[in-house]
Order: sequence, then structure tokens, then C-alpha cells
Amino acid sequence: MKPVIMFVTEWCPYCKKALAWMENIKKQNPQYAGLEIKIIDEELQPDIAKQYTYYYVPTYYIDGVKVHEGVASKNIVNGIFEKAFK
Repeated sequence: MKPVIMFVTEWCPYCKKALAWMENIKKQNPQYAGLEIKIIDEELQPDIAKQYTYYYVPTYYIDGVKVHEGVASKNIVNGIFEKAFK
């Protein structure tokens, strides 16, 4: 499994949806329960956020590579989990 980093902001409605989908997908697919997902609020941890290149949240990195930026769907989140699980 590869580590996942997710950048969010507290006020972002798309981040909240993505987080809910992540929990839902984990419940439906127990094999994803062990995925290492580090969630970083860019406003609370700007020093970390500045080390990455992105403009919109939510943004996902797998093993240091950006795999999605911006509004996510449940299918996109599931695809991110699949990539990280390999």
C-alpha cells in the first residue's frame, strides 16, 4: 500500500463530501481500512501545504504524486483508494 495525502480546508463543502465518501468506501471495502491517509488542513498546516503544488481542494497525492485536484466524486475517491492499495 502506498501512503495518501489529502489536502482540505475546514470550510470546503467538496472536502466534506470527499471525506464522507472515504468513510463510506472504507465501510463497504474493508481492505481499504489499512490505507495510510494523512489529511492536512492547508490553513492549519501551511508549512506542509506550501511544499506541494496545487490550487484547489480536495487534492490527493499518492506516494508523493498528485493524482486528483478539485471536486471529487465517489468514483474518483474509489479510484484513488484502488491506486493506493496496489
